[in-house]
Amino acid sequence: MTRLETMPTDVALVAIDVSKNRNDVLIQVPGRDRRRRLVVPNTRVEHDHFVALLNDLGCPVLAGFEATGNYHRPLAYRLLEAGVGLRLVSSVALARTREALHNGWDKNDPKDAQVILHMLRIGATPTYLDPIRAGINDIQELSKTHEVVSKAKTELWHRLLTHYLPLYFPEAARFAGNSRSDWFYAFIEAFPTPASITIHERDAIIDAAWDVVGKKVSKARLLGDIYETAQSSIGLPVDLDSPAIAMFRMVIAEGRSLIRQRDEIERQAEAALHDHPDFFRLRQLPGIGPIIAMTILAEAGDLRRFRHHRQFLKFCGLDLATYQSGQFRGQTKLSKFGNARLRRAFWMAAQVAIRQRDNSFRSKFERYIAKDRDNADLKRKALTAVTAKMARTAHAVIKTGTDYRPFIEEPMPSGRTSIRRSREGASVTL
Repeated sequence: MTRLETMPTDVALVAIDVSKNRNDVLIQVPGRDRRRRLVVPNTRVEHDHFVALLNDLGCPVLAGFEATGNYHRPLAYRLLEAGVGLRLVSSVALARTREALHNGWDKNDPKDAQVILHMLRIGATPTYLDPIRAGINDIQELSKTHEVVSKAKTELWHRLLTHYLPLYFPEAARFAGNSRSDWFYAFIEAFPTPASITIHERDAIIDAAWDVVGKKVSKARLLGDIYETAQSSIGLPVDLDSPAIAMFRMVIAEGRSLIRQRDEIERQAEAALHDHPDFFRLRQLPGIGPIIAMTILAEAGDLRRFRHHRQFLKFCGLDLATYQSGQFRGQTKLSKFGNARLRRAFWMAAQVAIRQRDNSFRSKFERYIAKDRDNADLKRKALTAVTAKMARTAHAVIKTGTDYRPFIEEPMPSGRTSIRRSREGASVTL
């Protein structure tokens, strides 16, 4: 249950409905029944007038708003610099409160400002965390840019495997391997068609491509296999100087550029966070690498601000919810009313952790699916449970300031786990 904040009676409440070009504002001053409504365009001059107006109220000011893209960030930062307390209104909570107050789902900007003001009055709003003031703006940009670059690289990789290679060199797909590797891009860029390979002798191709494929085990055998494959390829006979191959090479060059951008972002992230104690502790958890650790810190900020791990799970959308009405009770499942990027980060970490050996996450997964190892739905539920455990553990190691210690239960001769070992495991693995 959400703990409602007791709102002082001498505080001016300001509800802000944010949009791209303007903000609908509703002000409730203590001791006055009449509310003041105004529109604040998103310009420097209007922001200055708005801040001056709030300073002239002669009492503490508490403002609330619903996050709208990134349009709220400049005004929110300006208000914080002016000493205004800020509260962030959940989109889901705003929609539910609007339906309860107005008995309908329809909305408009003035109506939303009224609902935000009501939620401020009853204290049903959490404190807003500004990324710049919290010192996480840089890692947020690194994390989000890495996601954009990774998605673009994945899209291009699929385009390569489903369009260009089937046309010009279908058999080369079996050498593609890991999409993170640059050697395949480099080889295909140099030799985009079978004809560009077979016009040379076998030894000449091995010599020409020796430095292209990088540090590979048995490079001579790999290049020889590619040469033999090109001899019997069914690829279309397209001239190397044709515009079609020029487009093929352009796409490959774009893929290599994305790989360089991704590697540079990862290098900057490692350099920016290598001395960060929370980053170090997150890296200790099975399945959490530098990018996932950076994503957790970028999206959650300081995990110590969550007093209990259930609050953090709710922030991630990993809390359980049951839909019910009257006598009907629906299925209990994840609410997903939280930070989707955080939820995805822990999900990916859980997938890696259950494939590693000797850790409590894999043990939990194995115990969960022991009843029916071929049941896909049971595996999905097990992975969800491991994801929630990963989030709880991340919150615990940061909040307590202790390093993660891998724990494997060792049964006592009686078949039960010793109390001492149980407590040791519970303190770190939850």
